[in-house]
Amino acid sequence: MLEKRVELEGLKIVEIEKCKSDIKKMRDEMAARSTRTNCPYKYSFLDENNKFIPRRDAPSYPKYKLSQETIGALRKPTFDVWLWEPNEMLSCLEYMYHDLGLVKDFNINPITLKRWLLCIHDNYRNNPFHNFRHCFCVTQMMYSMISLCNLQAKISRMDILMLMTASVCHDLDHPGYNNTYQINARTELAVRYNDISPLENHHCAVAFQILAQPECNILSNLDNEQFKRIRQGIITLILATDMAQHAEILDSFKEILNDFAYSNEEHVTQLKMILIKCCDISNEVRPKEIAEPWVDCLLEEYFMQSDREKSEGLPVASFMDRDKVTKPTAQIGFLKFVLIPMFETVTRLFPEIEDVMLQPLWESKDRYEELKQIDDAMKEVRTAPSQFQKKKNESLTCETREK
Repeated sequence: MLEKRVELEGLKIVEIEKCKSDIKKMRDEMAARSTRTNCPYKYSFLDENNKFIPRRDAPSYPKYKLSQETIGALRKPTFDVWLWEPNEMLSCLEYMYHDLGLVKDFNINPITLKRWLLCIHDNYRNNPFHNFRHCFCVTQMMYSMISLCNLQAKISRMDILMLMTASVCHDLDHPGYNNTYQINARTELAVRYNDISPLENHHCAVAFQILAQPECNILSNLDNEQFKRIRQGIITLILATDMAQHAEILDSFKEILNDFAYSNEEHVTQLKMILIKCCDISNEVRPKEIAEPWVDCLLEEYFMQSDREKSEGLPVASFMDRDKVTKPTAQIGFLKFVLIPMFETVTRLFPEIEDVMLQPLWESKDRYEELKQIDDAMKEVRTAPSQFQKKKNESLTCETREK
């Protein structure tokens, strides 16, 4: 499955996305962001060292030749995203743009594409969950859905470009603390965006700051009208990933399903919003051994936030509190009330994804419910002796009083 590694002296990049490997360092880095003495706001989460020009030039970007086995696997939701190093993920992303015909259709300079992808990589932070591997994971799932649903025959080339590019950019420069924290802590991002989807607005801004660099502008050969349309489309899709908008977006999509028409631009826009939402939170679609490490990474990021919220006297969500949440309880509710209803809705339009995307979600829910039953049983066993001792003490007290 893995390609034969190309070893280039001095060019081997240390894998920093293995999310559980250096948690202490991550905590220190994230905590340090809020202690800048020159910050005019209570907390600043703007990365002052954003790298809008890649640290390496494209010629030094190793080229990996993908095998037919890998190319076939890349189009499936079962693709193992944990097996790849950053350079290999970059090569896979580059291949997707070529394979979908986007490089040819939009006259994208191949070297510019390489530089853009390098710059994208450099602008994802080393968070436990919201990192470059997550970016790759979401984009690979989008590529898979485009293939499985035969979207190239149903929507425009520009729509495909929007979907792929929004997926690549959707969490750029994520600080590792969610919108609720940004707003409650009155961070610079919250102030800048008036408490309205501060993170998603920031991801959009960073995406277009990168594209504003001529050496990274994969959209440079579009005319003004095309660029405006692509820009608006990408912004709409990235903003749709704010989970605060989840119910509204899903309900709107349900309303148009019975009369859905690919000729209706508004219908297609709502479809694209649902597709990027599906891909953004699609980890449980993947096999257990691929999906489960992502849960650990997400919980670690949640716990880092809730620990900080406690220390700062801010509200703490129970699903992020290390003293209250377990892996099964975290996933059961998310699967039952968010993931499964959304994928069931999408399956009405694309029944071909039921076996490969919806079925794994049902199986994952069943597995976590079984784990919860085991946890509950073990909890009862642990508490049983103390309950027995309590009753025994009460009995002895009664006997003493009678005497």
